[in-house]
Amino acid sequence: MRVDLLTREYPPEIYGGAGVHVAELVKALRLTGGSDLEVLVRCFGAPREEEGATAYAVPAELAQANGALQTMGVDLAIAGDAAGADLVHSHTWYANFAGHVAKMLHGIPHIATAHSLEPLRPWKAEQLGGGYRLSSWIERDALQSADAVVAVSEGMRLDLLRVYPDLDPERVKVVYNGIDLSSWARVEDPDTVRALGMDPDRPSVVFVGRITRQKGLPYLLRAARLLPPEVQLVLCAGAPDTAEIMAEVEGLVAELRETRDGVVWIDRHLPRHELCALLSAATTFVCPSVYEPLGIVNLEAMACGAPVVGTATGGIPEVVAHGITGTIVPLDQLDDGTGTPTDPETFVRDLAAALTDMISDPDRARRLGEAGRQRAEQEFSWLAIAERTRALYDEVVGAAR
Repeated sequence: MRVDLLTREYPPEIYGGAGVHVAELVKALRLTGGSDLEVLVRCFGAPREEEGATAYAVPAELAQANGALQTMGVDLAIAGDAAGADLVHSHTWYANFAGHVAKMLHGIPHIATAHSLEPLRPWKAEQLGGGYRLSSWIERDALQSADAVVAVSEGMRLDLLRVYPDLDPERVKVVYNGIDLSSWARVEDPDTVRALGMDPDRPSVVFVGRITRQKGLPYLLRAARLLPPEVQLVLCAGAPDTAEIMAEVEGLVAELRETRDGVVWIDRHLPRHELCALLSAATTFVCPSVYEPLGIVNLEAMACGAPVVGTATGGIPEVVAHGITGTIVPLDQLDDGTGTPTDPETFVRDLAAALTDMISDPDRARRLGEAGRQRAEQEFSWLAIAERTRALYDEVVGAAR
């Protein structure tokens, strides 16, 4: 069986959780699939040196076009080259169009993995302009016509069926994101932590994520005003979606630094060793997202032995076991698709209270972190996820014959 895996992100060009998912899934599929499974990767960007991975640049004629049109141009080239595949498996709307066209053009099955949903990210209109309407159209049609849709959590499955009620529930399968437990593990390196600006001897709250509306960083920055003065806030935050969200975060960080020290902002992509060292030294990790289908970053923190304080949205409660591996903060949200808390001030206070509670008992925090590592090992290994994905490939290809 030849499977063409279609994706925007692929190493070394990775900026989000979907890219991590694809990279690890490909590696695990090739390891467990045997001689009867060939996995080819078709991705966006610069040429890749990896055998079996082909990259596609934006067509020159679309160099100045809207980002959504550029994506569609790349997808058409990918779809053409998928001839000869037994199945195409696309990830995110960026590659869904390629999978949808390949299905129609070549008469082959299409599986689409949903890492997020465009209707639940309306702030993307700030970034894409009219292209947001195109991305929403692509996602809807591709998912509704796919032979199977993979949700990365039960929460995401519920969102899929709510947002796209025409989807056949029998075609929506849950296959979790995973974690490479050999690469993500505790790293005791206080010198590296100090070099990054964090004092490993002080209590700390660590955030890792892109500067985008869904990650809830402005709420965390407001909550940080309420934390005990000895607590450090370490932000590994970059890749802003828009100039507006970047300006808002810069303003909030500046205000916070006027009233407390220990506010560390790392705006570069950290190598794995440095990030593991930082997560291992954290008293707690925080995920203040208002939209998070699963949250690989929570698994990364758990694998490094950090307890997680996360919000009660999307798939986060499926990863973070409340009172066992961390704390889930209540989050009532508007039903307008933005994820906005119905009572932002209450959410900020609840987030601050949960962080303060975690920080106040470092021994308990350490025990929760150890339990988080155990849970990551038991529930989220990539080999198990690859086996479930391969079983879905066999089921879909068999039904198509």
